[in-house]
Amino acid sequence: MSKIAIGGDHASPFYKSEIKIMLEGMGHEVVDFGTHTEASVDYPDFAHPVANAVESESCILGILICGSGNGVAITANKHAGVRAALCWNVEIASLARQHNNANVICLPARFIDLGTAKDCVEKFVATEFEGGRHATRVAKMGC
Repeated sequence: MSKIAIGGDHASPFYKSEIKIMLEGMGHEVVDFGTHTEASVDYPDFAHPVANAVESESCILGILICGSGNGVAITANKHAGVRAALCWNVEIASLARQHNNANVICLPARFIDLGTAKDCVEKFVATEFEGGRHATRVAKMGC
């Protein structure tokens, strides 16, 4: 199917491993940029490699996970080719793809359960950008 990048900080390993298993079961290739333990780390060290993979198009989409989801989203959005969206439910994940052409989903591991996180990722990956009036808006996002 497609190649998807995943990464996150010390709040992410359990969610990341479970989401990776789900995506591989769906036929996706998952590139895991770490971290792999709950030892304290700095989220930009993992958000930048995921954003680079999406920006360079070596991966079609990215998934980032941290405690609140904000740190990884802010970091990823520093990359010109990345549109990272903080998602806490399936509807937000769907709209981020449909209306904003988001290419990185950011999940708040300390605020949503694993089932919700997996549902968000599944919806994000399956949803296409609608284009049309939304394409004009997305084209205006860059600085």
